[in-house]
Amino acid sequence: MLLEVIATNLADAIAAERSGAHRIELVTGMLEGGLTPSIGLIEEVVRSVTIPVNVMVRPHSLSFVYGAEDLRTMRADIRAIRGTGAAGIVVGALTEDRKIDTALLRVLIAEAEHLDVTFHRAFDETEDQFEALGELAAFPQISRVLTSGGQPSALRAMGRIRSLVEATEGTRLRILAGAGLTVEALPDFLRQTGAPEVHFGSAVREDGNGLRPIVPERIASIRSIFEELEREG
Repeated sequence: MLLEVIATNLADAIAAERSGAHRIELVTGMLEGGLTPSIGLIEEVVRSVTIPVNVMVRPHSLSFVYGAEDLRTMRADIRAIRGTGAAGIVVGALTEDRKIDTALLRVLIAEAEHLDVTFHRAFDETEDQFEALGELAAFPQISRVLTSGGQPSALRAMGRIRSLVEATEGTRLRILAGAGLTVEALPDFLRQTGAPEVHFGSAVREDGNGLRPIVPERIASIRSIFEELEREG
């Protein structure tokens, strides 16, 4: 099991690593679902931590449908991110009819070159998640899909997430479950879904507020839950 924690600044990233996170998703604008952070912040975070840093590439929060101007911006951001030493990028793009924009995604992935690629929660707005999963599995560079199972909270979609996990068996894809997870509900969630990776943002912060600092004890508690479940087998 693997824990990814959202960081929005350098202090977040350092606290996440020290507390036991396995990977960082670096964003700005967390309350908008995450936007591309500055290159200066990316460079400082990569320099300051040893765990992988995956960087959000999302030029605005208007929608997941992108035009030619957006594509130019995203390609420029990816080129800059490649030079920072970051481990990967987090991207997503849809067509007007709520399907994966495979043509735009192909261009972004080519720009990413060696970087690890996560497809973000644009997935949750697709018309058919299983069709979308099959399309994403055709891209060797995409390692995982971040999803709440199409619901505002992953806790309300445990059956769907279990089905998505089962659908990725035998592929390179891993389901990264996130949105609405809590430390208290995590043991049952993991038992019910079999999700190999989980994604936490607000729930590991003071008062569950995305604008507050990370609480190290909450991340440590998640790691303890992992250890307990692994002992259960």
